[in-house]
Amino acid sequence: MPQSLLLVIVAIVALGAGCGAGLYARQIITSSRIRSDEERVARLLKDAETGRREALLEAKDEAIRLKAAAESEIQSRRNDLQRLERRVTQKEENLERKLEALERRDRNLAQKEKEQGQAGAHLEDLRKQQIRQLEQVAALSTDEARKLLLKAIEEEVREDASRRVREIEAEVKVDADRRAREILATAVQRLATDVVSETTVSVVPIPSDEMKGRIIGREGRNIRALENATGVDLIIDDTPDAVTLSAFDPVRREVARLALSRLVLDGRIHPARIEEVVNKARAEVENVIREEGEKAALEAGVHGLHQELIKLLGRLKYRFSYGQNVLIHSLEVAHLCGMIANELGEDANVLKRAGLLHDIGKAVDHEVEGTHASIGADLARRYGQSARIVQAIGAHHMEDEPVTLDAILVAAADGISGGRPGARRESIEHYFRRLEALEKAAMGFPGVEKVYAIQAGREVRIIVKPEEVDDLSAMRLARDIVKNIEDNLEFPGQIKVTVIRETRAVEFAR
Repeated sequence: MPQSLLLVIVAIVALGAGCGAGLYARQIITSSRIRSDEERVARLLKDAETGRREALLEAKDEAIRLKAAAESEIQSRRNDLQRLERRVTQKEENLERKLEALERRDRNLAQKEKEQGQAGAHLEDLRKQQIRQLEQVAALSTDEARKLLLKAIEEEVREDASRRVREIEAEVKVDADRRAREILATAVQRLATDVVSETTVSVVPIPSDEMKGRIIGREGRNIRALENATGVDLIIDDTPDAVTLSAFDPVRREVARLALSRLVLDGRIHPARIEEVVNKARAEVENVIREEGEKAALEAGVHGLHQELIKLLGRLKYRFSYGQNVLIHSLEVAHLCGMIANELGEDANVLKRAGLLHDIGKAVDHEVEGTHASIGADLARRYGQSARIVQAIGAHHMEDEPVTLDAILVAAADGISGGRPGARRESIEHYFRRLEALEKAAMGFPGVEKVYAIQAGREVRIIVKPEEVDDLSAMRLARDIVKNIEDNLEFPGQIKVTVIRETRAVEFAR
């Protein structure tokens, strides 16, 4: 046998032995795995059974606990119901006892009413007997006696009422005066402004009297051109080195003053140049008006004003009242309104706005018919101000009836600003006329004997005839005189009216 064949046979035998050994080993491994899986399944089944038993035990314990809790809750509610039943029973018993007591009280009251009725009838009989006896003794009928009694009671009540009215008015006056002095003193102390002493007459200085001829021009053409362009009258008289401008409109007068000053400084004065300078001066004044209006609104802390109101405010820079600049006066009133509002806890923004605009009508009062208060109210209404501000502007001189506290406070601030010493000035003739008007306003009432206007018209003292005016009538007379002054006179600040009733008893020892 060849050697190669022998090697093949050996390889085949070895391969068969290897395959048999592999199959045997695989069978052993598979059997081992099957036994391991069976053991693991057995353990899992055992664990599941143990868990099921524990869950059953826990469920039984929870059921027992819930049952105990439910029984406890039921017992608690049963106890509560028993307590409520006992309380209801007690209340029913108390109500029954009260009803019995009320029934007894009703029976007693009915008995007492019956007894009182009998006693009242007896008293009525006695009263009638007494009245008949009194009528016989006094020789007066019942009506006559009643009239005498009512008259005596009326006099007594009137005397008591008069005394009580005086006491109440004195108490209220003392408290009101004290509070008002505190508020006004605080506001005035916090506001310090300069006294205005400017005049409403515009005077333009010139270098020499020769300049007057140049201003007049040939046959007066220059002065006519200047007057036509500005709407202002030029007064050229013997006043040395000065030309006076006269016009109702302060803005026109300012335009004319500025234009004439520039013409005098430039030296070229002829109609064409006059028209050019006047136009430039007018534009400059318009810019100043707008800037002054915005500055005033900013200083007063009032925002959101219509542009027309801003321009009207700026025009007040050139407006004066009794020597007091109206724009400065309006700012002062706005500041005073804000301070008083803060003291009283009112809306300071509304009051400052009303105070700043209260004299806005003076900017156009020479162009529109009516008082400056009514004109100002119409302007404020036209340019979107609230009804409170419109009413405060229209009533700050009491021309309209003040229906809000704002109107009263604006009127008070206006009186403070215009009435403080040095704020305004007036001619001696106007001063005397105002005093005479005050005295005349008080002399027209019955019982008035003498009237004196004192303290520069800040107080009026009235001496009455004591036999014609009693104490109660004196108080009514003071109020009537105040009403007459407010209705018929215009005055800055306030006027104190004092009625004096004096009774003198004079005898002579001999």
